[in-house]
Amino acid sequence: MPILITLGLAAALASTPAQPTAPDPGLDPAFSRCLAGLQAAAAAASQGISADRFNEITADLTPDPSVLGLLDAQPEFTTPIWDYLAALVDRQRVDDGRAMLQQHRDLLDRVSAQYGVDPTTIVAVWGVESDYGRVFGKRPLLQSLATLSCAGRRQAFFRGELLALLKLIDRGDLQAQGLTGSWAGAFGHTQFMPSTYARIAVDGDGDGRRDLVGSIPDALASTANYLKRAGWRSGEPWGMEVRIPAGFNAGLAGRTQRRALADWRAQGVTALDGSALAPANLPADARAALLLPAGNKGPALLVFRNYDAIYSYNAAESYALAIATLADQLRGGNGLATAWPTDDPGLGRDERRQLQTLLLARGHDIGSADGMIGTATRRAIQSEQQRLGWTNADGRAGQRILRTLQEEAAAAAPSVQKALPQAR
Repeated sequence: MPILITLGLAAALASTPAQPTAPDPGLDPAFSRCLAGLQAAAAAASQGISADRFNEITADLTPDPSVLGLLDAQPEFTTPIWDYLAALVDRQRVDDGRAMLQQHRDLLDRVSAQYGVDPTTIVAVWGVESDYGRVFGKRPLLQSLATLSCAGRRQAFFRGELLALLKLIDRGDLQAQGLTGSWAGAFGHTQFMPSTYARIAVDGDGDGRRDLVGSIPDALASTANYLKRAGWRSGEPWGMEVRIPAGFNAGLAGRTQRRALADWRAQGVTALDGSALAPANLPADARAALLLPAGNKGPALLVFRNYDAIYSYNAAESYALAIATLADQLRGGNGLATAWPTDDPGLGRDERRQLQTLLLARGHDIGSADGMIGTATRRAIQSEQQRLGWTNADGRAGQRILRTLQEEAAAAAPSVQKALPQAR
């Protein structure tokens, strides 16, 4: 989703977004006045939309105040990075991504040859953004963008996105009915914002339309086009995990603090095995930045120009690292070698389902074990943490609570078996 405001990715992360608020059956005068102003703006814009067409598209549109609270609740900036990556780069997403690489091999080879972006990176964006087309977002796009255009922060930004969406509908790329996406307006297989869609989407299947919702070829080709235009360099790596010396000055780290590789060598930065830095497939004058996403005690990553292209897709370091590390694992890598500096790492979806199964067995009413950590699951975890006497009963789904409940279940199993009547 190539914007500064990020998609919640609620299907993978430990949060449940607020549901759309049921509209007041009475007409909202302020919203009506705002729509009237938007109609005038749509008519005045380049390749303007007529009043009749505007009214047809926005008929019966009502505001959804629940989106306003999500402006300041973006998980890319509020979730610990070990939780974020555990949720987005788990075994299931890697296995599914490898299956997608095989299923769409001919398409991906063609797109990669045309745009110079490797298939694994394209598929990694697809996997992180919509879980390979499974999760598009459930909020009606027109309603969300109209609400954000008329209230809250950054109204001018969202008005531009709404007008871009209206033009896409008006020209026939999209159908207004049933069009859903994230609360911020991103949508489709790889979650483009409307203005990005208008500028960068391409017709990958040759049917004369740019449909990133219904056409996988359009979506994957458009993603490759985005990365190419963001400066992707064919054949070069995004980065590499490295080792920093004891006492390293963390003030030198940061995505924008680029240095020549020789300078990083002089600072004592080495490859993971301690050998001198010698990244393959880079130009002699390549410059790199060092990332310490969890400080000096966590993984250290040297990143190059292609990392910036990924970062531009959604300007959050945790997001870019999810794409980059997922792509590495799709190529056959094993993930980051250095452990995160926590005694309670995050959970992938398989482990979340295991945790929920244990909670259900203990009588907690949390619905099904679907791997989605919502309010009911967090409350159940908090109840168990309190029962166990933990000081920090925060409801977080981590390795510690999973291991504890697994150990309790295993200890209880022999006694349960002993109590069962024996067959004679």
